[in-house]
Amino acid sequence: MRILCCGDVLGKSGRQAILDNIEDLRQRLQLDFVLVNGENAAHGFGITEKICNAFYDVGVDVITTGNHVWDQREIMNYIDRDPRLLRPINYPKGTPGSGANVFETADGRKVLVINPMGQLFMPPLDDPFHAVEGVLGKYRLGRDVDAIIVDMHAEATSEKMGMGHFCDGRASVVVGSHSHVPTADAQMLPGGTAYQTDMGMCGDYNSVIGMTKEPALARFTGNQNGGRLEPAEGEATLCAVLVETDDATGLAKSVQAIRKGGRLAQAFPG
Repeated sequence: MRILCCGDVLGKSGRQAILDNIEDLRQRLQLDFVLVNGENAAHGFGITEKICNAFYDVGVDVITTGNHVWDQREIMNYIDRDPRLLRPINYPKGTPGSGANVFETADGRKVLVINPMGQLFMPPLDDPFHAVEGVLGKYRLGRDVDAIIVDMHAEATSEKMGMGHFCDGRASVVVGSHSHVPTADAQMLPGGTAYQTDMGMCGDYNSVIGMTKEPALARFTGNQNGGRLEPAEGEATLCAVLVETDDATGLAKSVQAIRKGGRLAQAFPG
């Protein structure tokens, strides 16, 4: 199975990168499943039903989120109606939506997606490792599902790496999101799980993590009149991770970072 995981989509430029590229990437890379983290898609803060549907229309299979999932109030009433939109699994019991679901590819294979959020330097939530263990205890890779994807939305690289090793041999791929900067550590873990600490964002990198530079710099330099943070709207770099899995075991055979368009050095298969 060939899986593409796309990093945090930020604002209009990030959305456009998804809308302009996913259909083509599905064909060129012969993709079976596409995951997108969409928590910053609505002008940098949250996501809307309209954006979700636009992503699905171009071939996105599931949308993960993180700490900005509730920034658009309409999502509170929408998320229970959309099993393809996930929120962090370690929110307390009774929170709308789901943090893990099993999805079916066009040829009938089953993909489990789990969306934990870290605790270090993040809003307080339940233990993400305990929450992930509760799901992995129910679904065995290669027996109950054909692939397992974990999107660990976290600030600390150590916590993301910890989740990678925690899931090694039990998940097809563990990728990190949230920091909006792609890391250079795409690798195969010893147990056969593909891993990258952060996928990076799909957004304009002539910015401060996707936001226009001037208001962000004003905050750093103590200027209280810097204005509101707004998404940068130059050409986005689509940042993603491509994983190929073994059909028999569900473990990864290869992993490769992808960077397409925009300012960053390009990286693409072949």
